[in-house]
Amino acid sequence: MSLTVQETNKKDLLSVSGITKRFGLNVVLKGIDLSVAQGEVLTLIGGNGAGKSTLMKIIMGIYQPDQGEMYIDGEKITSFKPSVSLQKGIYMVPQEPMLFPNMSVEENILIGFTEPRAELHNRLVKIIEEIGWKLDLTRKALSLSIAEQQLVELLRGMMRNAKVLILDEPTSALTFDEVESLFKIVEDLKNKGIGIIYITHRMGEVFTIGTHVAIMRDGIITLRGPIGDFTRDMLVKGLLPPNMDDVEKKESEEFTIDYENLEPVFKLENYSGYGFENINLEVYPGEILGVAGLVGAGRTELATTIFGREKVLSGKAYLMGKDVTGVSTREAIAAGINYVPEDRRLNGLFGMSSVAANTTSSLLFNVAMGKVFLNRKKEKEITQKYIEDFRTKVTGQEQSCGSLSGGNQQKVVIGRCLSSLPKLVILDEPTRGIDAAARGDVYSIILELRKQGVAVMLISSDMEEIIELSDRAVVMFQGHMTRELKKNEIDQNTLMNASFDVKEEKED
Repeated sequence: MSLTVQETNKKDLLSVSGITKRFGLNVVLKGIDLSVAQGEVLTLIGGNGAGKSTLMKIIMGIYQPDQGEMYIDGEKITSFKPSVSLQKGIYMVPQEPMLFPNMSVEENILIGFTEPRAELHNRLVKIIEEIGWKLDLTRKALSLSIAEQQLVELLRGMMRNAKVLILDEPTSALTFDEVESLFKIVEDLKNKGIGIIYITHRMGEVFTIGTHVAIMRDGIITLRGPIGDFTRDMLVKGLLPPNMDDVEKKESEEFTIDYENLEPVFKLENYSGYGFENINLEVYPGEILGVAGLVGAGRTELATTIFGREKVLSGKAYLMGKDVTGVSTREAIAAGINYVPEDRRLNGLFGMSSVAANTTSSLLFNVAMGKVFLNRKKEKEITQKYIEDFRTKVTGQEQSCGSLSGGNQQKVVIGRCLSSLPKLVILDEPTRGIDAAARGDVYSIILELRKQGVAVMLISSDMEEIIELSDRAVVMFQGHMTRELKKNEIDQNTLMNASFDVKEEKED
């Protein structure tokens, strides 16, 4: 018997109606109606604080709703408990898989089951064979990639006869090829009749993988329906508050850079360090130079070496014609180079410190050099400027950065970078893990830097981001620069091929 679900016989596997939830005086969910049917992929998008996590916790039985009803496979749920949701076939794959590193794949999948091990093993093997996945069950979990760890989490759900799988930001830490593999897995699951709630911040994924879409904003569903009924602009508008004007359109005129007559702001000549070698590139005033490639290609190592955190092995770096090879981080900032790191929590923020202290901390490097006297008044002025310019949502300048949403944390990190008035800004994965609305704000900030004549190196694993923002792009593979692309040459196929060092066949 085929497991593929026919379009005509689909039924709702999960539905919620009138779900409300408040914490004290804060109403987080304001009457949510949502459903997912057999073989559907419901892509759920919304800003940080929209209520997505709270809704998922209610569906998983972690929270009790104040009002509303939930049905699983047509049966009304009267007791909201994790054990009930799991028993009824709801399983959530977390954004960061939670595996026991020293246990095997099979042990991680089967933990918590009470049936005979041989019976469970045979059932697991049958599921893997039916779907056509390849996975060594004897491998230790610590040897798995993030994509493989997510596969283990998916199998955990399927072993529990999951009818609905919830995937929370599943591609946030995946490489290009791992994303493609995940999409194939989602397609396989969809064809088996499993319903999927796919939470994402990436607009492109909504149209690539979704059959339906729903947008949450401030505890309500502002828009939902089959994906074919919507355009990208309609979804973006659904994310914005109703009292805002329509989304600002990017300048229609093509932004051009006079490469013939301008001198580069920054230049590398045969530049080598740990993880990369012989890099040659130039970045011009007002140019956004995209730096694409797979995770591990050497892009971050290149950025941190330029910024003085790693040792230069050979070659030269020039800023405005001045040799800045091997300068310290303090000297790099003083010269006019600043860097927004990939991992803002680990390397970009002082989580316990205030927004004001984080925003102005780059200027403290200059205090020691006698170039800036940063008094309290000046700190407040600078901080307020970036809060207003970036529309950062804070309760005040003294709010701790650790309590901000991911998008607002990123705005603080970028504000700190720009407070030093850099000539070259290196942005490493600037929109990773932030919601679609905040992503638009970050894009506006980057485009404003271009207008001001700042040179920007944009490191991103998101091909859409490279395509949308870059004036030129370079691609790295295993520490080498494999391609340099002009604006009209930057497309997904070319970026993908260059990222894997696949040579494109030229037409005769």
